[in-house]
Amino acid sequence: MTGQTELPNARGAVTPGREMAGLTWLRVGGPADVLFQPADLMDLSVVLKALPADVPVFPMGVGSNLIVRDGGLRALVIRLGRGFNGISVQGNRVTAGAAALDAHVARKAAEAGVDLTFLRTIPGSVGGAVRMNAGCYGTYTADVLVDAKAVLRTGEIVTLTPETLNFRYRQSDLPEGAVLVEATFEAPNGDPAALQARMDEQLAARDRSQPTKDRSAGSTFRNPAGFSSTGRADDVHDLKAWKVIDDAGLRGHTIGGAQMSGKHSNFMINTGTATAEDLESLGEFVRKKVYETSRIKLEWEIMRVGEPAPGRQPIPTFEDETTDGAP
Repeated sequence: MTGQTELPNARGAVTPGREMAGLTWLRVGGPADVLFQPADLMDLSVVLKALPADVPVFPMGVGSNLIVRDGGLRALVIRLGRGFNGISVQGNRVTAGAAALDAHVARKAAEAGVDLTFLRTIPGSVGGAVRMNAGCYGTYTADVLVDAKAVLRTGEIVTLTPETLNFRYRQSDLPEGAVLVEATFEAPNGDPAALQARMDEQLAARDRSQPTKDRSAGSTFRNPAGFSSTGRADDVHDLKAWKVIDDAGLRGHTIGGAQMSGKHSNFMINTGTATAEDLESLGEFVRKKVYETSRIKLEWEIMRVGEPAPGRQPIPTFEDETTDGAP
């Protein structure tokens, strides 16, 4: 961050050299130049407007889908907290702050008779759900989003429509450096008791099939099929990431303290001693072996950011020149 560790206009918490490992679900990552936790919307806007244009900005949620490399982040990391986690319901519209947990939004909506049940089992917060077009059971954020509010790198506060965001499977076109602060969803009405029962069933199914008690970041790779599991009995698995990883014989495979879970082979877990280098090395090894086995190029769903540890080289990314048969 070009040596700058002070934000003189900030009213929120400013922490230079904040270790990122404690802020990510995988518990890895070196220090960020500066962590900024804005007090409110105007605090965020004022700081971004005053920030020199050459200072990189990295907005993060609860770190549920993130590997921060061992050398840390040369950036101003912005993490929203109180002041950005409110949830309100009017009719069949739900407005939530970007820091609100997806699970909390689903529960509060269900209590009001609004069906956002697909969010209940998605790890993370609303900002990440919008950015990544999170979805499961056949429903995606794009299907229910009315609009989202964001603060641009210039400090300008804008409203983004689904058309502006250009949603795709696990992707959107959020402007570079923009910080999502709020989203409004519109969903069908339903009986609160029935919605709660559905969420209970989904949670039970998740706990049966996923390593929810381990340190993971959710799905490691996007499904080659280009869609999430539907949860229906007729769901097909040939082009699911877990299936092609299984076909490559990599369920349970380890590098250092990183492991592809034995319970769900598309979940990468930190067994307790993993570094970010271990995790990223394992992911790239899996990509290489899956391509050799299935001629499919897996794409990361977990975001990897930052620099390698001092004296270490970046992990080589598997990019085979041969694309025949790859999606």
